[in-house]
Amino acid sequence: FDKWTDGQRRRILVDLLERCSLSQQKFCAKQLQTRIPTEAVDFTARLPRVLSLYIFSFLDPRSLCRCAQVSWHWKHLAELDQLWMLKCLRFGWYLNFCPTPFEQGVWKKHYIEMVRELRLTRPKTPSKDEFIVIDVQPVQSNVPERKIPVAGRGTARGKRELPPWRSADRNPTDTVRYNYLDNCDPSEQARQA
Repeated sequence: FDKWTDGQRRRILVDLLERCSLSQQKFCAKQLQTRIPTEAVDFTARLPRVLSLYIFSFLDPRSLCRCAQVSWHWKHLAELDQLWMLKCLRFGWYLNFCPTPFEQGVWKKHYIEMVRELRLTRPKTPSKDEFIVIDVQPVQSNVPERKIPVAGRGTARGKRELPPWRSADRNPTDTVRYNYLDNCDPSEQARQA
């Protein structure tokens, strides 16, 4: 066996495994699992349940729902009330009853109902008195206007005229810039301007 090539050894092992009974094949599988480290290990099966829940607590609701599709064990963990209760309480969504220990997934259902309710309510449109339109006026530019070349006429070789949106000016003066980092409503920005 030591002098055989790798291909010869594999053929002999395959022939031996085909002749073995099911119990002997299970024995060989157990022996191989102890010698070869497994590559894809389900961490939820190896870690204590508390640590698995702690890891799942960092996921957002959409990721939790995706994790529930992995396996039955993950589905059981991802739908626990301990995870969904914290997500509901973060938004101030409380249950109006006390669930019994036999009711599972109450907080997840409550979260889904509240999100649906948020999407069903339409935002209020402001009345005509509250809606303000800013008077738009052109901004004066210090750069003189250029003549637009007529199509068909060639420009001078080597020197190509840039379009207006690709000006060589590093600090353009013909743009109006708003600070989008302000958390003001656009109507409040208009009033302040």
